Amino acid sequence: MSDFAMSSILPGPPAATPPTTSKSEDPAKVHDAAQQFEALLMSQILRSARESSGWLGDDADSSAECATDYAEQQFAAVLAQQGGLGLASLIAKGLERNR
Repeated sequence: MSDFAMSSILPGPPAATPPTTSKSEDPAKVHDAAQQFEALLMSQILRSARESSGWLGDDADSSAECATDYAEQQFAAVLAQQGGLGLASLIAKGLERNR
């Protein structure tokens, strides 16, 4: 809803817009968030590959499944930190361009 529509519903002064420059726009934080997103995406790809093909055996043991899940997450995080698929840098550049 727009500020006008909200001001007609809610009593009191309209909400102030946050300043455009904040610490959340720090390029290092943007790149870190992009790396985390890439790691999450790669983790999901690894999980999907494991579940669809059963390439690491069956998931009969829940502790083994938990350990494998954790290993995949850590592997994906390290891959993303080392450049991974290159998505983190593309996402960070795109976000920087849109500021």
